[in-house]
Amino acid sequence: MDMDAKTASRTLAASTEITTQALFGDDPDLVLPMVVREAAALAEADLGVVMVRGEDNRLTVEAAYRNPGLADPGTDPVGAVLSDRSAAARVARSGVPMTVDDLCSDPRTAPFVPPPLRIYGPFAVAPFGTASRRLGALAVYRRRGAPVFTAAGVEVLTWFAAQAGLALVLAEGATARRRLALYEERERIARDLHDVIIQRLYASGVQLELLSRRLGSRLEESDAARLTEAVDQVDQTIAEVRATVRALRRADPATRSDAPHLLDSIRAEADLASELLGFTVQLETTGDLRQIPTEPADHARAALREALSNVVRHSGAHSVLVRARHIADRLTIQVIDDGCGIPRDVTRRGLANIEERAVMSGGRCVVQSSPRAGTTLTWEVPAR
Repeated sequence: MDMDAKTASRTLAASTEITTQALFGDDPDLVLPMVVREAAALAEADLGVVMVRGEDNRLTVEAAYRNPGLADPGTDPVGAVLSDRSAAARVARSGVPMTVDDLCSDPRTAPFVPPPLRIYGPFAVAPFGTASRRLGALAVYRRRGAPVFTAAGVEVLTWFAAQAGLALVLAEGATARRRLALYEERERIARDLHDVIIQRLYASGVQLELLSRRLGSRLEESDAARLTEAVDQVDQTIAEVRATVRALRRADPATRSDAPHLLDSIRAEADLASELLGFTVQLETTGDLRQIPTEPADHARAALREALSNVVRHSGAHSVLVRARHIADRLTIQVIDDGCGIPRDVTRRGLANIEERAVMSGGRCVVQSSPRAGTTLTWEVPAR
């Protein structure tokens, strides 16, 4: 792309500032307002608008910037949902920028101009994001009667929109990686507490009880009381460690409670996996999942977390379905993905943990996997 040195310098500085804010800034909500402000400045526009595609593929105005020198800047468009046939929606889908001389007379845009935007004439819109991750569209407007946008100006806007979108995509990936690292570290700590610390405490408590029985009447009353108190303290510590394990294994530590419903936990795990995967994990539930006893519920949470962690890390899936059923005192968790199957070089430790939890609870775990069909994991235990 050809641009003069001054424009190139301004564009590079603006994209660098946005990248820095997206990757290292403390407030992610500042990124989109910064994008539209810089876009309007680079394009010498009176209005800048960034529209982001939602889960339903509809575009919503997420941020806008107006020239403060306008006598009548018009109504704030933030929150407006665009028609699927609007110019911005077409550009977001196609990835091809568009420019028009008069927003209200050009047949490509005139039918979709809301009243607050009819004070504008020249209009340009570019795809926002990358070729593989189209976030939406970035549009700029000038008041009616102002000079139209030149081809060079639209090129600058398109390049800037691509760079700013790339910064947000990279930031999403960095955030997901940090969340995944935290997710795995919390699971490791919880597993160590459950499999090592609790077992050792339990063994110590049993040994103390056996010692108390063997010594029997040979102990002084005060010594027997102290030994009984020590056993009680071990039991209390085990209960506290178990509570810590349950808290660590919840998706969001800010939402801790003493007795979370399994249904809420399943939804939280699906939401976190959706964030890490970049698409929505579908969830189907049958029966009452709020009344599952504590032990099978805890095992179910851990099994689902491990299964979704495997999907996130190894599957390359484009769709994931979680089914949770509670029917006739049986709890079934299914995780179905359309990924590459379980690679041969991937450790089966995670699957072994899931299977072990099912067997410990008197149930079973079945895994069906192939490169063509993806993976289906079925985990089933009694729930009574």
